[in-house]
Amino acid sequence: MKQIRTYRTFGQFLCIICFLLVFVSRGRAENKLKAYPAPVGIAQNQSFTVRVRVPGGKWQDLPAYLIKVDRVIGTQHQQQASSMAYFDFSGEVEVSVTFNKGPVKTARIRPLSYGIQHDLKNRTIFFKLKKPANLSIEVNGDIFGNLQLFANPIEENIPAPNDTNVIYFGPGYHQIAGGKLKVPAGKTVYIAGGAVVSGQILIEKVSNVKIQGRGMLEQAAGKGVRIAWSKNVEVDGIISSQCFTGGSKNVMINNVKAISYWRWGDGMNVVSSKNVVFDGVFNRNSDDCTTVYGSRGEFKGGCKNVIMKNSTLWADVAHPILIGTHGSTTDPVVLEELTYQNLDILDHMEGQLDYQGCLSLNAGDSNLIRNVSFDNIRIEDFRHGQLLNLRVFFNKKYCTSPGRGIENVTFKNLSYNGNNAMTSIIAGYDDLRNVKNVVFENLRINGKLITDKMPGMPGWYKTSDMAGIFIGEHVENVSFRK
Repeated sequence: MKQIRTYRTFGQFLCIICFLLVFVSRGRAENKLKAYPAPVGIAQNQSFTVRVRVPGGKWQDLPAYLIKVDRVIGTQHQQQASSMAYFDFSGEVEVSVTFNKGPVKTARIRPLSYGIQHDLKNRTIFFKLKKPANLSIEVNGDIFGNLQLFANPIEENIPAPNDTNVIYFGPGYHQIAGGKLKVPAGKTVYIAGGAVVSGQILIEKVSNVKIQGRGMLEQAAGKGVRIAWSKNVEVDGIISSQCFTGGSKNVMINNVKAISYWRWGDGMNVVSSKNVVFDGVFNRNSDDCTTVYGSRGEFKGGCKNVIMKNSTLWADVAHPILIGTHGSTTDPVVLEELTYQNLDILDHMEGQLDYQGCLSLNAGDSNLIRNVSFDNIRIEDFRHGQLLNLRVFFNKKYCTSPGRGIENVTFKNLSYNGNNAMTSIIAGYDDLRNVKNVVFENLRINGKLITDKMPGMPGWYKTSDMAGIFIGEHVENVSFRK
């Protein structure tokens, strides 16, 4: 009997081991890799040679597209040549990036919070990825002649080219007739990997529209994606120059990459819209990366329930995040329930004091800004500007009245590591148009926790002094907590 029990116990043990092996194997993604050739005639940047492979597999070359970014020198803007490459994968992938323009003294992979380790052999950077990521590969400290590398998840639910509800752009170069594609209701626009489309995709006064794929809209002013007076819209996976949302609701922008280089090249504006979600986007822009505004031009009303999460922002000029400048003095609106979560801010460059702030809430045009949450925001050492700027103001260049106020703003797990931040500002306008109820929880400046009870703070100091924040008049109830 004892021997039988031993066999049963051993058999149960084997069953458990087999179950665990099956469970683990199912949970581990299969190594897959998809690379896309560039269309004939599309400019490439020869600064980098980029290759990818599954571990132990054959290296595949990736096209390194020539793109442009904006560089501010003094008060002038200069277009700079940069590089961009992309691919899809699951499981694990190995990446090789060779710099072709000379010796490599230093290399880094950003966002730094990802902690991606690399090996440097002569002029080649080697590293591995185990999950999708939008990255900047930088050699010798050059943030302009860098490589933007977009490692996407394997694409799913690819529509058929002959589906009558699909407008299909296959691999190759495509020029939209008249420069603008107005998408009918209920349609899907598919831009395949390896496709470059010249023109604007316009979603206007329609519902149930989707843009998806891995290809790109040609980098040019006035192009990109424009969503206006529409609902139930999704944009997924493509590369664009801009992605605007106005007068719309129920909009989802997922894993979209927007890079601009011209004057006023905002990335992803939201105007007079509700229920807008940005998830996993990458914005490198020649003006504000993302904004939330009230009534402006033909768009009327406030904004509510705007979420940006799991994303990367890089402002070559102006703000990474700006809320509140534009609205309606004659018909005031509210900008509320705004959430920013798990973001990396790679740069902020702005010489004009009125337009500084990585996280900027500027209430003008009788706007009321309320119930705004920032959580897990990591800000790297930017070139020039402020960490944050919260003001009720009257900017006569762009506004016709001061804002009505800013209230209930939370900064949780906000970190900044660097030396270039100027003094941040929190200031109201008057006793009726003020800033109130601002909470900082686990604010860390160069690793130091800033709280109202922090050790070593002189009794005659304000906590905000320790964070490099000037708190002006007409401000109530600002607290710094663990």
